[in-house]
Amino acid sequence: MKPASWSYAESFVAEDDVLAAARARAEEVGVVPISPGCGAALRFLAAVLEARAVVEIGTGTGVSGLWLLRGMRPDGVLTTVDVEAEHQRLAKESFAEGAIPAQRARTISGAALDVLPRLTDGHYDLVFCDGDKREYSAYLKEALRLLRPGGVVAFDNALWHDRVADPAQRDDQTVAVRELGKEVAEHESLVPVLLPVGDGLLLAKKEWAGDAA
Repeated sequence: MKPASWSYAESFVAEDDVLAAARARAEEVGVVPISPGCGAALRFLAAVLEARAVVEIGTGTGVSGLWLLRGMRPDGVLTTVDVEAEHQRLAKESFAEGAIPAQRARTISGAALDVLPRLTDGHYDLVFCDGDKREYSAYLKEALRLLRPGGVVAFDNALWHDRVADPAQRDDQTVAVRELGKEVAEHESLVPVLLPVGDGLLLAKKEWAGDAA
């Protein structure tokens, strides 16, 4: 894809002032948020799923949370997890500016692999993962437990700065993302797709019982 076409696709759904402010907060604290194209894909996915309950790993300053909440049902609740309490404070500011009712965004401060086991099995429509790349495989295992049948797990940075497609790149994070892709593609209970938006968005639907037959 030519750079001009990629840029056109990324900006196809424009961001408003609320998202711009959330991005500015991210830059101030050194957080790299999802791209506009990835955000639009997440909003679309949440809307198609008519998502009522979503888990997000990696709150940041609320950019991805805003996109997700805008796609979810009006009564939907986002449960977002991050190790940085200060980032979550800034995310709450972003949500407030976006007129998101406080009860629709549940922020939990802590390590994802400590928090996720405490969440309810089979309760969630969508799990979005944008945390420690080396923990992606562990996030997948938790997501499969948390998702209802027909729910979707999503992973940001699935192309990891063009490193995943280059077999010569063998650093820990690249290898972890590459192995996750293989695991998702080969999983008999998942229907996967890798979208070249942002830094790569890997999606997989958890099949309904009997779908694989």
